[in-house]
Amino acid sequence: MFQLPIHKTFPYPWLGMLLLFFASSCFAQANANTDATESTTQGELAVSWIYGAYIPKGLAIKPLTPEQRYKLFVRQSFTTPGIYIKTAFFSLHDQIENTPPEWGSGFEGFSERVGTRHTQFLLQNSFTSLGDGLLGWEPRYDRCNCSGVWERSRHAIVRNFVTYDRTEKHLRPQLMPYVASCGAAAITATWQPANQDQGQECYKNVVTQVWIGSLTNLLGEFAPDILQKLKKRKEDAPPR
Repeated sequence: MFQLPIHKTFPYPWLGMLLLFFASSCFAQANANTDATESTTQGELAVSWIYGAYIPKGLAIKPLTPEQRYKLFVRQSFTTPGIYIKTAFFSLHDQIENTPPEWGSGFEGFSERVGTRHTQFLLQNSFTSLGDGLLGWEPRYDRCNCSGVWERSRHAIVRNFVTYDRTEKHLRPQLMPYVASCGAAAITATWQPANQDQGQECYKNVVTQVWIGSLTNLLGEFAPDILQKLKKRKEDAPPR
C-alpha cells in the first residue's frame, strides 16, 4: 500500500515518557471534592477521565456552539487525564506484546510506542471533533433516562453506533469515531516499520473502536451509580 514519505520512526522518542509524567500531574490537579468519575467541569461540557464527554442525567440536551465544541475538544485532548491514561494503557500493551518488534523491548522502544499512540489518539480526537462539528452532530454520551439494567445497557451500546444530528432529536450513524480511528491509525502507520500496513492498521483500530466505545458508554451509564452507592455505604458504615 502507498506509504507517505515520513521517517519510519516517531519523530521525538523521548516525548513518550514526558507524556506519562504529564498524566500524573493531571491526577494531582483533580478536584478532590468531586466524585471519582466526574470531571472538574460539570454541565454541558463535562468530561470524565474514565468515559469521556457526557451529558449528565436529567440535563436537557442542547446543540453545542462552535466555541463549546472547541472547549470540549481541548478538555478531551489536553486538560483531562483520560487521553493520557488511554495512551499509557495501549502503550504498555504494545510493550508487553513487543509490537512492532523492530522497536525492541527497551526504553527507546517504549518511548516510540508512547509517542505514536499519543499522536494517534490526538489525531483521532481532532478528526472526530472536526467531523462532528462540520455535520453538527452530537459528540457527547447522554445517560439513559430509563430504568433497568437491560434498557440502560442497550442504550449505551446502541449509542456507540448512532448519535443525534444538529436538532438533538433525529438519530444519525455514529460515523466520525470510526472514520477518525481509521485515519489516525493509517497516518501513524507511515512512520512505523514496513510491516505495519495502513489498511490493516485502519481495520484493527475500527474494530477496537467498536468494543472500546461500547465499554466506555457502559461505564458512563453505570459507574456513577455504582460509586455513589459505594460512597453512601462507606458514609453509613459505623466508625471503627
